Amino acid sequence: METLKSCLTAIVLAAGIAPAAQGDTDREACEKVKRQIREIEARMRNGYTAAQGIRLEERLRKLKEKRYRLCR
Repeated sequence: METLKSCLTAIVLAAGIAPAAQGDTDREACEKVKRQIREIEARMRNGYTAAQGIRLEERLRKLKEKRYRLCR
């Protein structure tokens, strides 16, 4: 019986900690994506060739989609 209590306590504690840890990971991922978007936008303000512009726009579009998924 004591073992069962210990196991249940461990499960409850682990369940309580996991969402917070996941939230931290999501928050960090969100901030990383936002930083990458700012870097690309800064790069675009400094000028670029047509070929670079195509790549930058595509990367920016993908990052914005990722930001939409992560940063809610």
